[in-house]
Amino acid sequence: MRKYSADWVYPVSSPPLPRAVVVTDEQGKILTIEPRESHDPSSVDIRPGILCPGFVNTHCHLELSHMKGKVDTGTGLIPFITGVVTQRNAAAELIQDAIERAEAEMLAGGIVAVGDISNVPDTFTVKSRGRLRWYTFVELFDFLQEEGAEKTFHDGLAVYEQLELAPGSAKTLVPHAPYSVSRRLFEKINAFNPDGDATISIHNQETPPENELFLHGTGGFRDFYGRFGISLDGFQAPGTTSIHYALAHLNPANRTLFVHNTLSTADDLATAQAWSPRTYWASCPNANLYIENRLPNYRTFLDAGARVTLGTDSLTSNWQLSILEEMKTIARFQSYVPFDALLRWATLNGAEALGFDDTLGSLEAGKTPGLLWLSGLENGAPGQSTRVERLI
Repeated sequence: MRKYSADWVYPVSSPPLPRAVVVTDEQGKILTIEPRESHDPSSVDIRPGILCPGFVNTHCHLELSHMKGKVDTGTGLIPFITGVVTQRNAAAELIQDAIERAEAEMLAGGIVAVGDISNVPDTFTVKSRGRLRWYTFVELFDFLQEEGAEKTFHDGLAVYEQLELAPGSAKTLVPHAPYSVSRRLFEKINAFNPDGDATISIHNQETPPENELFLHGTGGFRDFYGRFGISLDGFQAPGTTSIHYALAHLNPANRTLFVHNTLSTADDLATAQAWSPRTYWASCPNANLYIENRLPNYRTFLDAGARVTLGTDSLTSNWQLSILEEMKTIARFQSYVPFDALLRWATLNGAEALGFDDTLGSLEAGKTPGLLWLSGLENGAPGQSTRVERLI
C-alpha cells in the first residue's frame, strides 16, 4: 500500500480536496481518498502543490519524431505539409531511435495514454510493449479523388493489420481531414469501424485555405494539389465551412475527435454538438503557434460547454511532447481559462474521448490513472516555474 498527499488533491471527476491522502496498491490502483487526519503522517508521502491523475495526450504523430527542428516555424499549414512530405524519409535506425526517445519523454512528463496518428507502421514495435495506453488512428487520405478511394483504403488496411495491440489499447481507420478525403473514402471508413465503439480522429479547420476551399472552391489547397499533379476540377464547393462537409460523412454514433479547430466558430461548434453528443475537440496550442502562429479562441469553447482535450502534435510541429507545456501556453495567452478546466482537458476529457475512462482520467477507487505531482503553480495556474513529477 502507498499513500500520497499534497496541499490539494484533484480527483477531476469531483471537486478538489484540501490535504487529502490518495491510497493506492502496489500496482497503482486507487483504493481510497481520505482526509490526512485519518493517517499517521509518517506513513504518508506529503508534498507541497497538487496531486492529479496522469495526463492524456489525444493527438500526436509519434512517427514524425525524427523530424524535430527540420521544418520552419510560422510558415502556415500548407508550407508545413510540403516540408513534411519532402523531408520525411530517413534511415530506419534514426526513425526508431527518435520514436523511443519521444515515448520516454512523454512517460517522464506524466502522460499515461496517447491518441496517435499512424500512416506507416514505424511506431508499432514501441506500441506493442504497452508502456503507455495507445489509441492508434491509422490515417487515410485520397486528396478528394473518388477514384483513388479503393486503393487508399486497402493500403491503409494493410498498415492497420500490422499493429498488434497491447492490453487496453485500441485502433481504428480514420480520415485525415475534410480537404483530403473523398465521399467514397469516408463511406469505406464508416463501413469498416464498429458502430458506437470507436473514436474517429479528424484534423479540422486549422488554416484559412481549408474553409476557403469549401466555401468558394478557391485558395491555397487548390494550388497545393496542383503542384503535385492532383486536379480538383471535379470538386464542387458546398458553400459551407469545412466541418459541415465532415459532419455529412462521419458517423455520429462513434466518438469523434476534431483536432486543432483554430478557426472553428460558435456556429461550427453548435452544429457539431447538435450532430452528436459524442463530439470532442482536441487542441494542440503549441503546434498551432509553431505552424500558423495562431490559437483557437477558447472562450468560444467554454461558452459552448465543449469537451476540449489536449494534444501535442509531433516533434516536427512542437518543441516538446508535454501536456503540461500545452496547459502553460493556454494559461499564458488566454488566462481566463480556469485551472480546473485546463486540468479536466488534460485528463478526464481526453480519457473519455479515447474510450479509456474505464481506468484513466480521474482519481477514483478502482482506477489506475497514474498519479502526478504538480509543483510551482503561479497564482493557481500553470506558469514558467510549474513542474510535473510522475509518482505512479
